[in-house]
Amino acid sequence: MGTSNRKSSSSQDGLVKQREIAFCTLHADEDQASTAIALLKDLDGIDGVERLSPALIRVRYQISHVCLADIEDLLADRGFHLDNALIHRMRRALVHYMEETQRMNMGCGRGDSNCTTKVFINRYRNRDHGCQDERPRHWRRYL
Repeated sequence: MGTSNRKSSSSQDGLVKQREIAFCTLHADEDQASTAIALLKDLDGIDGVERLSPALIRVRYQISHVCLADIEDLLADRGFHLDNALIHRMRRALVHYMEETQRMNMGCGRGDSNCTTKVFINRYRNRDHGCQDERPRHWRRYL
């Protein structure tokens, strides 16, 4: 599994990730990339999937909806074999850590589908605006 650290040229400041996923070449399905594209192309949060070779795909996804670990887990559950060369495992571990940290900083937990909503709710709560009553709760309920 190779991962690329290139980000998509999006105005969302790092919320769209682009990674490469490499498959093991010793598999009954010689073109795992095409099969994986058919599985991933319609999933929520995945913006695009392209085949680079029979054993390599490039996935573009929104970090607020899905992370690389979720995509890899789905592929492994469906019988795909990811390339487990040392360099690919190290890259995967680094990307998983970075994405998990970014998602936690955004207020998203792993497997949390309403992450974007939580970000806006937290922003609204912390924003200084006129829609908040500064009186203590017991004073607001007095009448």
